[in-house]
Amino acid sequence: MPIALGIAGAIVLTGTDISAGRCVGLTACVAASLLQITGYSKKMFPDLAPLPLWAVLLIVMAIGAVVGLVNGFFVAKFKLHPFIVTLSTQLILFGSVLMYLMIGSNNGQTLSGLDSSYTDFVRGTLFKIGTVAVPNYVLYSAILTAIIWVIWNKTAFGKNMFAVGSNEEAANVSGVNVTATIILVFTLAGLLYGVTGFIEAARISSNNAATGANYELDAIAACVIGGVSFVGGTGKISGIILGVVILRLIFVALTMLGVDSSSLYIIKGAIILCACALDMRKYLVKK
Repeated sequence: MPIALGIAGAIVLTGTDISAGRCVGLTACVAASLLQITGYSKKMFPDLAPLPLWAVLLIVMAIGAVVGLVNGFFVAKFKLHPFIVTLSTQLILFGSVLMYLMIGSNNGQTLSGLDSSYTDFVRGTLFKIGTVAVPNYVLYSAILTAIIWVIWNKTAFGKNMFAVGSNEEAANVSGVNVTATIILVFTLAGLLYGVTGFIEAARISSNNAATGANYELDAIAACVIGGVSFVGGTGKISGIILGVVILRLIFVALTMLGVDSSSLYIIKGAIILCACALDMRKYLVKK
C-alpha cells in the first residue's frame, strides 16, 4: 500500500517510478543491518548495538527521500521521461544493495537475526477479528494512507500536483512552481519507499538482494486498477485502496487454487495491460 501511494503521485504527473522496489530493498537491508541482535553470529556490524527504532526509521526515510529527490530533479530539470530516470536509479540501487551486503565479513549473506523489539513493533498483534490476528503494520499502512489523503486533498501541494498532471503548461502559467512540485512528488514517494523498507525488513525477517524485487509492478497494477490514470491529473486515494485490495485478493485466491507461481507473472502483466487499455479507451471516448 505505501509503495502504491508513492507511485500513484508519479502516475498523476503522467509518469511512473520503477525504482520503487529496489529502493525498498536497499532501505530494508539497511534497517535490518542496524537492528540485528547483539551477539548474533552473522551480525554485519558486530561492534554496533541495535540502534533505537526511531533513529533507523529516520535513516531509511532519508535514504528514500534522497533517491526520490534525485529522480524528481532529473525529471523536472532535464525534462527526462520518468521511466528512463527511474530505470537508471533502479540499476544504481540494485548495485548499491549488492555492494552494501558485501560490507565487512557479510559476504553477501542474507540479513536475519533481528532484534525482538523491532519485529514486535512491526509484526506484533494489533487486535483480532475472530481468530485472525491483525498485525501492527496494517495500522501503519492505514496511518500513511490517511496522511497521503490529507496531502492530496487538503493542501496546496496536492492541488498543484493534480494541476501539473492535468496540464503542465497551464499550471505554470497559473503560477504553480512546476519544478518544485515534481521534485516534491518524487521525494514524497521516496519517503514512502523508505518507510516500506523499514516495515518489510521486519515483516519478512530475512533480507537479501532480492528483497523488493518487482514490488513496483504490484503497486503500478493496483494504481491502474484503482483508477489512477496514466493520462495524468486523475486519481483518488479510495481508488488506490480498492486497487490494492482487489489485486491482493486475486493473487491470494490464485495461490489457494494452486496456480503455478510462474503463471502469476503472466496474469499480473495481463492485468496491467488490460487496465491501461481500458483507461486509455475511457480517455479517448471522453476526448
